[in-house]
Parts: sequence; structure tokens; C-alpha cells
Amino acid sequence: MTMIATTPAEGLRMPPEGARLFAAPDPGRSTHLATYGTIPDVTPAQLLEQVRISGLTGRGGAGFPTVAKLEAVIAAANGRAVVVANGAEGEPASNKDAELLRRAPHLVLDGLEVAARITGAQQAFAYLRPELIPFVQQALAEREGGLRITVVPAGAGFVSGQETAVVSRLDSGPALPRFSRHRIFQRGVGGRATLVQNVETLAQLALIARYGGVWFASAGTADSTGTFLATIHAVGQPLTTAATVWEINHGLPLRPVLAGAVGRPVEELQAVLIGGYHGTWLPLPAAADVPLSRSGLEAFGATLGAGVMIPLGKNACGLETTATIVGYLARESAKQCGPCRFGLPELAHTFTALAAGKVGRTGVDAIRQAAGLVEGRGACKHPDGTSRLIRSALRTFADDVRLHQHGRCLARIAEPYGGAR
Repeated sequence: MTMIATTPAEGLRMPPEGARLFAAPDPGRSTHLATYGTIPDVTPAQLLEQVRISGLTGRGGAGFPTVAKLEAVIAAANGRAVVVANGAEGEPASNKDAELLRRAPHLVLDGLEVAARITGAQQAFAYLRPELIPFVQQALAEREGGLRITVVPAGAGFVSGQETAVVSRLDSGPALPRFSRHRIFQRGVGGRATLVQNVETLAQLALIARYGGVWFASAGTADSTGTFLATIHAVGQPLTTAATVWEINHGLPLRPVLAGAVGRPVEELQAVLIGGYHGTWLPLPAAADVPLSRSGLEAFGATLGAGVMIPLGKNACGLETTATIVGYLARESAKQCGPCRFGLPELAHTFTALAAGKVGRTGVDAIRQAAGLVEGRGACKHPDGTSRLIRSALRTFADDVRLHQHGRCLARIAEPYGGAR
């Protein structure tokens, strides 16, 4: 699903044709170098300028401009920066970081070295799910010299990859978000300026260092450059089942992406969850032609997040699916602040009752009110993401919400709850 230009900036390497991140046929070092070549020996300032030209944004969920994070660390580092590859991937519905680390670990490690060169960092960490550590350790064993990278097992749980949780874990604390008067780029690991980047962002950075920012931006759109990795689930697949990972051009319409990935036209689907558990439900086929870009998705109040897409078939209940996710999110909070300790469990309880057809209009009003009360009040963005998911479900499945208030369900419209299913 990619459409890749193959002309690099003058003086840079020639990129492989076709896929970018998954171009190498195996993860070995020799194959990696044969496929991508080595990184040109240029100055940190030249590397930073190529990142600026590329328009690269973070692929971990927030989509923050990578050049801005690099510059912030440089400004605060005073020669003592730390760089971190974040491969925690705590969301059960996402599989793209794991697939990347299995198939292209050297791209991630190259990107970590590039980030260290740009920021002047002498210390680097790879913060990874434990089952992925052997793939990275094998890759490290194949490399000679270069930056010393310490591998650290990521904590379990949905919020373990939040950047303050990452820093806490690397400082020998729990992998939980923490309060701080300082931003991570100012004072992170060991009190030093710290760059925490998702592993896919670093892999993209390794490509930019080789082929240049103009080449990178030749794919995608003006406001969403390059390709991105998407975890696309099969229709009816359990949410925690490992799904297929695709490399996709930003800007492609949702319709051909879903049709190619799930093997059925969007007219046979009722909705798709974009952005994962903290994402947004989009109605289908109404949103079928939305471009997968920042500006395209903004019209529906959505973002790509970490690239998770969960399509919903016509015979499934969107409210029941959402209730399952909200219940998980309530259990997986850090439980360190009021919105997570009290607000999310209450939201999960009431939304589950709605999904079961056990609340009326006042219950739906209570859900909306509670969602508003948790927004913007947490130590991290976990309550905000949960609220966004809930609001989009109430909007996208509005017809079903009305039926559920009377003990019925659009997926089983002929029968009340409690009957045969």
C-alpha cells in the first residue's frame, strides 16, 4: 500500500524501491546494510536540517513534530542528553512496534544512533516489551562499536509507555506516569535532558538520515509526510489478537486501505475505530473516503494515533465493543489521580450498563457529564483518551444508543436483552 519515490537528495544514498521500513527480506545486519547502505557521515546540524525538511512526526500516538523534540533536548542538554527508544507498546490492539522490532531492528538502532548524534547524547536505552528483547539483543550483537545501548524491559500495562512512566522505569521506579515540574526534555533520566521516541519514529529517522528529508516527504501529504505503520484488525477478531501490520502512505483514503486489509468493501462495515483504545469511532460508509492524514481526519475529530484500525461488522454492537475497551482502560489506569481512581471506574460501570440496555436517558446524560469531568484533569492524557473514545461512540452509534435506552440493540433489533442471541 505504499507509493515510494526513489530519488534521494544529492549526495545521499539511493533508497530501495517499494516498501520503506520493511524493505529488507530478513532482520540480519548484512541484509540490512545490503538493502539500505550505511548512514552518510554528515554533521549533527545537517542531520537536524534533514529532519526539519522531512516533516517527520512521532509515530507513538501524539504525532508531535520530531524536529521540535530534538531541538528542545539540544537546548536543555548542555552536552548531557539521554536518548530512549520506546518499544513498550502497551495497547493490546497494537502490533506495529513488535513487528518492526522483529523484522527491522537495525533500522530502530540506527535511528537511536542518529538521535544521539543530533543531540550529543552519550547514553542510550532501548525500552522494550520483554518478549522482544532477544530480537534487539541479537541485532546489538551483530553491530561493532558505535553508541552503547542499554536494553531495559518495559513495565506491563497500558500506560507503561507514557514518557514519564518510561523515565520513572529507567530511574528504577515503577512504570507509571509521574508528576514533575519539568518536562522530560528538560529533566528526564537521571535529571538529564531526555529524548523519548517511539521505535517507528526512530526507524523513520534512520531512513531520513540516509536519503534526506525531500525524499521522505515525497510520500504522504503536505501535513502528514512519509509512510506509517498500521495495525489493522480483521472483522470480528478479538481485540487482543495479533493483527496484520501494513506500511501505508499518509493521505490514502480509508476505503481502499480497509478493503485491501480486511477483504471486504466498507459498505459491509458499520464503523471503524481509528487510533486504538484512545481513538475515535468513524461511521461507515460516511467516512470511507476520508484521507488518512492530519487534516483529513480532523474533520471527524480523529487522529491516526499509533495507527490502530478496528473495523466493526454490521452484526456487531459498537456499544458493547466500546464498553469492553472502557472497562480495560479503567482497570489499566495508574490510579494516582482522581480522574483515574474514581472517574474512569464510574464511566466504565455506567457505559457497561448502557451496553447491556440497563440505563435510560438520564444514564446517557450521566456518561456525557462524567466524560467532561475527567477531561484535562489527569496526571497524563489517559482520562482524556478514554473520554474521547466514549464521546465518539455516543456520536457514531447514536441510533443504537436510543435503542439501548429501551432495552434493544441495533445488532439484534428484533429481540430485547435477555432473549436468545
